[in-house]
Amino acid sequence: MEDESALAPAVESILAAARERAAEGRTDRVDVDPRDLRAAFDRAETDGRVPVIAEVKPTSPTTEGTRTDDPVALAEGMVAGGAAALSVLTEPAHFGGSTETLERVRAAVDVPVLRKDFVVAESQLDAVESDVVLLIARFVGDDLPDLLAAARDRGFQVLVEVHDAAELSAAVDAGATFVGVNNRDLARLEVDLETFESVAPDAPDDVTLVAESGIGSSVDARRMRAAGADALLVGSAIMDGDVTANTRELVRAERDADAEPTDDRDETVASDTTETPT
Repeated sequence: MEDESALAPAVESILAAARERAAEGRTDRVDVDPRDLRAAFDRAETDGRVPVIAEVKPTSPTTEGTRTDDPVALAEGMVAGGAAALSVLTEPAHFGGSTETLERVRAAVDVPVLRKDFVVAESQLDAVESDVVLLIARFVGDDLPDLLAAARDRGFQVLVEVHDAAELSAAVDAGATFVGVNNRDLARLEVDLETFESVAPDAPDDVTLVAESGIGSSVDARRMRAAGADALLVGSAIMDGDVTANTRELVRAERDADAEPTDDRDETVASDTTETPT
């Protein structure tokens, strides 16, 4: 397992809480009939949209304030804006999420829904049905192959989150087909888009790559796509304001760039990625 002393205190607290949680009220084993995430990405591409997983996140240790809107209304607004899929936080103590919120959102939309949580034990997989479940390589360590197999045995598609080349190698060796590269360093909570750019070239061609964290503008979206991102997972940049308009801006990033005149327009207005979380 990763040396937890290397993690930021906020992350240590999240991980400790995850280990304390049981199966969140579920004692029966789930059996999921998932909506196809890869097909959702392909449909977005066919429609000329950047495949975006928009995240319903009421709050976060790295942001200020809490958004109290109905999560279902937010989710529906994101889908209306063109999101290919959704991510729903179910971690309660630090992100204000819940399994009930995920259930409500998944019932209201027709796109794949990712359960964003900090799963460290097989029993936690049975907390709620979703189309995709997140496994963070740094948190699960050598247990990744077994947890990946257990999730798939229940019908889940699995997004394995990595941060560096070694974690990418471990994810690929475990059989991951969806890999998210987190631009946020869990040791210092700093964000650097160069993380994805450095890790992506080592990914096999048959792995679907998702860029996570720090994508705060259309410029950032195009940068990650140019570096090889098949899809983007975006939270705060969408949640901050009109979620439909914010989602639409990101999914149209490449289309709008093609429509811009070729002049001396300065595109160096990317957001400060040291401040923008997933």
